Amino acid sequence: MIVLLGFAVLAGAGTALSPCVLPVLPALLSAAGVSGRRRPLGVVIGLTVTFTVTIVGIASVVGGVGLGSDPLRDLAVAVLLVMGIALFVPDLSARVEAWLSPLQRIGVSGIRSANARDAGRGAGRDTGQDAGRDAGRDAGQNAGRDAGQDAEGRGRGDGFVSGLVVGAALGLVYTPCAGPILAAVISVSAASGRTVAVAIAYGLGTGAVLLALALGGHKLFDRVRRAGHGLVLQRVLGAVMVITAIAIATELDVNFDQYVAQHIPDVNLTASLEKSGVVQRRLPEISGHEAKFQASVKAPSEPQYVSQAKLLADARKLKDLGAAPEFTETEDWFNTPGDRPLTLTGLRGHVVLVDFWTYTCINCIRTLPYLKAWDAAYRKDGLTIVGVETPEFQFEHDASNVRNAIEQFGIKYPVVQDNEMGTWNAYGNEYWPADYLIDSRGQVRYATFGEGDYGETETAIRALLAEAGAHVGEMSRPTGVIVPSEEATPETYLGTNRAEGWVNGPHSGVHDYGPGPHPNLQVSEFAYTGTWNISGQPAEAVSDAGVEVEFEAKNVYLVLSPSSKGPSTVQVLLDGRPIPAAQAGADVHDGVVTVTHQRLYSLVSLPDDQQHLLTLRFAPGVTGFAFTFG
Repeated sequence: MIVLLGFAVLAGAGTALSPCVLPVLPALLSAAGVSGRRRPLGVVIGLTVTFTVTIVGIASVVGGVGLGSDPLRDLAVAVLLVMGIALFVPDLSARVEAWLSPLQRIGVSGIRSANARDAGRGAGRDTGQDAGRDAGRDAGQNAGRDAGQDAEGRGRGDGFVSGLVVGAALGLVYTPCAGPILAAVISVSAASGRTVAVAIAYGLGTGAVLLALALGGHKLFDRVRRAGHGLVLQRVLGAVMVITAIAIATELDVNFDQYVAQHIPDVNLTASLEKSGVVQRRLPEISGHEAKFQASVKAPSEPQYVSQAKLLADARKLKDLGAAPEFTETEDWFNTPGDRPLTLTGLRGHVVLVDFWTYTCINCIRTLPYLKAWDAAYRKDGLTIVGVETPEFQFEHDASNVRNAIEQFGIKYPVVQDNEMGTWNAYGNEYWPADYLIDSRGQVRYATFGEGDYGETETAIRALLAEAGAHVGEMSRPTGVIVPSEEATPETYLGTNRAEGWVNGPHSGVHDYGPGPHPNLQVSEFAYTGTWNISGQPAEAVSDAGVEVEFEAKNVYLVLSPSSKGPSTVQVLLDGRPIPAAQAGADVHDGVVTVTHQRLYSLVSLPDDQQHLLTLRFAPGVTGFAFTFG
């Protein structure tokens, strides 16, 4: 852990010297260049603290660069505008400092006592304002400049607190070229003490370099002030802060970061450090996982007809990601001759697509139309798809349940049960769904995780088939594609292990949650009603059991298991009334779902994303596992 913390400090320091800091660097130097000698320290502390808090638990950083327009950025823009404008008007700047001085006396140690405050007021207001009234505006400004250092030093703590405010605002939009170290910090819950420690180490490293830059800028600006150009300098720095605020408001900083990431990817001074063997070996300490293969860089989607030469050129772009692990610790096989096991050694010469899935996962189900289309189009050319069914719920271990799901979905390609997660772990996999494309020599050449990337994946399939000597025809034509919601209520579970969004539970064991309805549910909030028997994964209806959810999505799905006594029912109501047939999911008939098998059931199917109250009333013995929306 000590080694990883050391690398985090170095990575933070390198980040502070990378081009991605340039959008906020002018504002940093401007904020640190005015006021007294402690101003740079305040700016950097404010920036480092808010930046560290942001990466641990507030902001969502996607792809390593760029932040969207959100309230945090709006707050930063407002602070920079106010502080920048204040620098244009010396009296306004003095009032801002004076207004912030009480915070300094309360929360910052080492600031002068009330006597020093009075002295500061005398030096600042009397010298700057009274002299200005008595001797005219020019004399007032000159006196203010001459006495400014003393006023700030005694009455306003050398601008420390106002520096904290500006630095805190800059910390909200400080978007470094984050690499694997910072990405690991962001991707893991802040509840882990080690995660917080790495984030703090990263912040300390970047803060130390920024402080050195700020102190250097402040020293340079002091020379300009001593030359008699203090007021001009102050206004120039104010203009820089205002311009920075405008750049952030119009997302010019985001565009710059994205340009650097796309066109100068290796300019990050921490790149070689983050890619070092020591760091790569220690990162799993944070994430708890050790992925064997990373997602591939997206290949360009192809038109319907391309030349063999173009396909071979596409194949050369696919990197060799390493030897593909064998199918390990598997159970039953389906859709193979005699249901006998397959091996990658026996499939040598074929292009193999290994698809990790589970039959109750809606994200996996939405990929099936593409997988079936690829199997139909390219099996004759040498493609073999193997679905590795790695279960999430206990009942998914049942071979008969898996066989029923294969028949229900019309899957023709081979499927294997991976109940002990042996093959999942051999690949270092972390996702449902996940696809690994293996060439005819047994090397992994492409990997993709989650939904999407269908065009890129098919391009890679066609390229590797061409590389193996096949002459592929036109691209596949998937049918029955389900287009998910753009924004939907997050999935949640009914059991205690992974339940989120519930306003009244869950509680382990048998518990009466009282009658419904719950009139004040907000979007993406759930509530139990009646009596339930809840454990880690499932929740079993006991009596008068129900669930209410205020959702936003096109489709609603729920994993259900019937009563031990046989088929059971769940009544479905939308906005308090039996759901109309036009809005009901495929498994709902006359407002009722008949639960016959342990699987995913479609409850609601709308033409587009809509917000509604869904109420479910469960017959005793029915077990619920997980809601998904999309």
